Amino acid sequence: MRNLKQIMLLLMTVSLVTFTGCSSSDDGGDGGNAGDGVLIAKIDGTSFESMPISSSATIANGGQNLIIIASNSDGNAFAFTVVGFDGVGTYPLGGGANIFNSGSYTETDVDINNPQNSTTEIWQAPYDDTVAGELRVAEITDDKVKGTFEFTGKNVNGDQSLKTITEGSFNLDRQ
Repeated sequence: MRNLKQIMLLLMTVSLVTFTGCSSSDDGGDGGNAGDGVLIAKIDGTSFESMPISSSATIANGGQNLIIIASNSDGNAFAFTVVGFDGVGTYPLGGGANIFNSGSYTETDVDINNPQNSTTEIWQAPYDDTVAGELRVAEITDDKVKGTFEFTGKNVNGDQSLKTITEGSFNLDRQ
């Protein structure tokens, strides 16, 4: 009888931990802190905020793809593509079959005096066959797409440097 009570106590404890261990972040998170129409993030600790006029989320290909584009006035931008988009949820950037889900951060340095000397550097994720980060879609309405993200990108066509993108969130107009 004592063993039965111990087994039942163990079973109830495991069940309690299992059911309370799940949170909204398992389904796409809380949506982050981005203001209306913008994408925000930290790039190696430096703050980024896009402009609403150059930021949007598009659900394309009959709802199967999510495309996010957001840039600021300094010529810096983020872009995300999720293939096999299925609404609210967490989407890994890279890793096996998820290699088609991607994120990138771009810095463009425009030389006003000689535009041909302008440079563009792109840090992309994934850059190998591992998971480099994730994009979490927390809310989709007819007008908005909200969520969060983080990733590590590599400048694969440049100096091979890495940039760590943290505290990313978006609250973008849906196209």
